[in-house]
Amino acid sequence: MKSIILASTSPYRQQLLKKLGLPFLAVAPNVDESAVLNESAEALVTRLAHAKAHAISKQYQQHLIIGSDQVCVIDGQIMGKPLNYDKAFQQLKKASGHKVTFYTGLCLLDSSTGSYQVQCELFNVYFRSLSDKEIESYLRKEEPYQCAGSFKSEGLGIVLFDRLEGRDPNTLIGLPLILLLEMLRHHGYSPLND
Repeated sequence: MKSIILASTSPYRQQLLKKLGLPFLAVAPNVDESAVLNESAEALVTRLAHAKAHAISKQYQQHLIIGSDQVCVIDGQIMGKPLNYDKAFQQLKKASGHKVTFYTGLCLLDSSTGSYQVQCELFNVYFRSLSDKEIESYLRKEEPYQCAGSFKSEGLGIVLFDRLEGRDPNTLIGLPLILLLEMLRHHGYSPLND
């Protein structure tokens, strides 16, 4: 069996992948995550998921490499990681009372053959109407500046939502495990195999 590489240094993605009990190595892919002019959210995340996996394929030539990327879309506008308080405040203000769709691109690349599977998984978050005070308090307590959408659903972010909609809640954290397991089964991998 080929070793698994996660083309990400995200602690959130690593925690999710650890749930499967499959050994893996996490490696930084060093990919420019800028969008291309007029690129759709789905095209962006699938392109970047593949680019991240491909970026380390020369270094790890006999491996299964997982690449993933995520953005959220509010009112047709793609939002990435806010990186600071002001942008996070604006993102949550815009999300207040609205549906936010998360697009998560997932790629599984077999570096020995160059073959890959890539798909996009969607997940919808319906936000409550939030006051400025609630947004300020949330940002002060959780500081979600490295998270697309400016919240951590696995943490206190759950207080911001009215409801969630999608097939895999792990998608919201950044790694759609149900989809990943489907891809891994094509290579004979399953956490249930002895």
